[in-house]
This record gives sequence, structure tokens and C-alpha cells, in this order.
Amino acid sequence: MSESMGDRTAGVAPIGAGPTPADAAIAEMRERINEIDRSIIELWRERAALSQRIGALRMAAGGTRLVLSREGQILRRFRDALGRDGLQLGLLLLRAGRGPL
Repeated sequence: MSESMGDRTAGVAPIGAGPTPADAAIAEMRERINEIDRSIIELWRERAALSQRIGALRMAAGGTRLVLSREGQILRRFRDALGRDGLQLGLLLLRAGRGPL
């Protein structure tokens, strides 16, 4: 085996050696990620439903469907907290809440 091959397999358990402590830690962290993902999905759906209800109430009262100043506040909050990715996330949240324009 070449030295470079040894470098690529460092820390990898031999086949049939059974789980390592790292495997257990990774499995635990992945389960927590799955829990977080479930929460995000639930919150995403709740947020979208609330936003759609607000838009419907606003329109029923003679207002506009969108309030651009409010959308700007949301985008700034996400951008300030999470940077460029936060801005993209904020845009996705707004789109989910508005539905098709």
C-alpha cells in the first residue's frame, strides 16, 4: 500500500471490525440533525400558514397583499444573523408565505 493510500484510510476501521467510537458519535449527531430538521419543517409550515392568513386578512380589509417594508425588515434580520445565506433563507421563507404572486 502506498503512503498516500494509507493517508486516505487513516481513522477508518478495517472491514468487519465493528463500530468505532466515532461511528457512535456520528450516529448520535445525525439523529440530532434529523430532530432539528423535523422542527424546521414544522416551523416552516406554521410560518407559511400564518403569513398566508395575514395576507388574506389584510386583503379582506382592503389592504395590499404584500407589505414591502415588512419584507425588508425580515430580510435584514436574516441577513444580519446569517449573512448571505440568511438572505437567501429569508427570501425562501417569504416566498413560502406569500404563495405564487
